[in-house]
Amino acid sequence: MLERFFENLLVKSRLVTILPVIFGLIGAFVLFFIASYDVIKVLKYVFEYFMLPNSTVDLHEDIVGLIIGAVDLYLMALVLFIFSFGIYELFISEIEDFKQTKQSKVLEVHSLDQLKDKLAKVIIMVLVVNFFQRILQMQLNTVLDMTYLAGSILALCMGLYFLHKSDH
Repeated sequence: MLERFFENLLVKSRLVTILPVIFGLIGAFVLFFIASYDVIKVLKYVFEYFMLPNSTVDLHEDIVGLIIGAVDLYLMALVLFIFSFGIYELFISEIEDFKQTKQSKVLEVHSLDQLKDKLAKVIIMVLVVNFFQRILQMQLNTVLDMTYLAGSILALCMGLYFLHKSDH
């Protein structure tokens, strides 16, 4: 009797995982909106640059930085979205209607390790984009700065190569 009650309580306690699902989705939507706002700002800056005389907008620094930042935010939103979807499928319930669509392979998760792998790949892309954004803001004054830049790009390329190679 006590054992059955405890097992029933244990099985129902998995529903507490709805909290990270809900808050992960809220975080993803917030990041999607912020990134979209950044893209709208880019459109405004482009309009100002071409239509208004004496515009102070610098296309290369302002606009490219905002676009890369928006891509970074979109990728972080995808991390939260994949996390929320995976936690829901693993601990609460599988979504049968979704399995019939083509997109189901992207979000389909059968184990915690598979969820970690999917998240890791997107997080690595977030880091790559963030690296690219920081490189654009970097001041290269010496030969040593250029050497560090070349070395970091080489290390990044090698890491991506080995990451991709492990998939095959």
